[in-house]
Amino acid sequence: MRVLGLMSGTSVDAVDLLLAELDGRPPKLRWHVLEHKEVRFPPDLRAQIIRTLKSQATTREVALLHHALGRFYAEAAAPFKGRVGLVASHGQTVWHEPPQATLQIGEPAYLAEALEVPVVSDFRPSDMALGGEAAPFVPYPDLLLYGEKGVSRAIHNIGGISNLTYLPADLNPEKVLAFDTGPGNALLDEAAGRLGLQQDTGGTIAASGKADPVLVERWLTHPYFGRKPPKSTGREVWNLETLDEDAALPPANLLATLTEFTARSIAMAYQNFVLPHGLDEIWVAGGGAYNATLMQHLRTLLPVPVYTFEEKGLDSKHREALCFAILGYLRYLELPNILKQTTGAQRDAIAGKITLPSTHRSQ
Repeated sequence: MRVLGLMSGTSVDAVDLLLAELDGRPPKLRWHVLEHKEVRFPPDLRAQIIRTLKSQATTREVALLHHALGRFYAEAAAPFKGRVGLVASHGQTVWHEPPQATLQIGEPAYLAEALEVPVVSDFRPSDMALGGEAAPFVPYPDLLLYGEKGVSRAIHNIGGISNLTYLPADLNPEKVLAFDTGPGNALLDEAAGRLGLQQDTGGTIAASGKADPVLVERWLTHPYFGRKPPKSTGREVWNLETLDEDAALPPANLLATLTEFTARSIAMAYQNFVLPHGLDEIWVAGGGAYNATLMQHLRTLLPVPVYTFEEKGLDSKHREALCFAILGYLRYLELPNILKQTTGAQRDAIAGKITLPSTHRSQ
């Protein structure tokens, strides 16, 4: 089956669309990436999303954004019409506060009608209803895609939020460990925004600044870092408004401090929760993989080899959209797609809601 995965994450920069050919069932899932494209959010739409993330939008504005995003996704996916049998859309997270609530918006009906195929969306509530954190959500696809017998590997995604999946050497799904480590690009992008930039490309501004070690140590005392997995977090927690000590720092020093803090928080997560299980290597995906300054910090701090997906012949930007294509595929087959121990749920979930196009007729 040809499945189109759509993912727009906490960096709020673009939607990734990935078309994959999927066949078989776990543990023998066959996959092949056919096409990928990235569509940037128009500035006004991105601004509306960020206002919503900061709880600055009215109920009416959130409703309008829900439908505006749905239309945006449908327009972005239009070139795939006639070449896809199923769509899996994560939507845009605008609030994540486990265990009480999580909300992803972007009305799926627009995709279903535009492409005339079923759409799987709204994945996270099913896990939360089972007592889970509703995140991280891609560990099982990570295992199916990147697990290798005899190798203990971590797949690390640095998007707006940083998260990892630990894949055991024996490939036992019950031993998979996953959690959000804390901030990824969210703080860095927000600081770059103060300079009128969308991001600190390559970490060049951070590299020109000087980190404040006192602030780094203070921020590392945040209680989230001491919590044991399963755990998840979001931009509701990691934003510059919560770090009021940053006000006096020049922009380059602020970015240097935030970059070191982000890297240290990631390394601390591995030291406390992953390395005791045994670890051979780390593969890094997401936008943070392109931040040379952040990656250099990680390679200095961690005692195992740290590779980017590109260094392994893969594309960092494919990972999450491909994983959601697999989540949608498994949901369509009515198979479990979320591992309970990675989210803290009572049992493995069959997550996602299916929206059928009006052209669909039951057989």
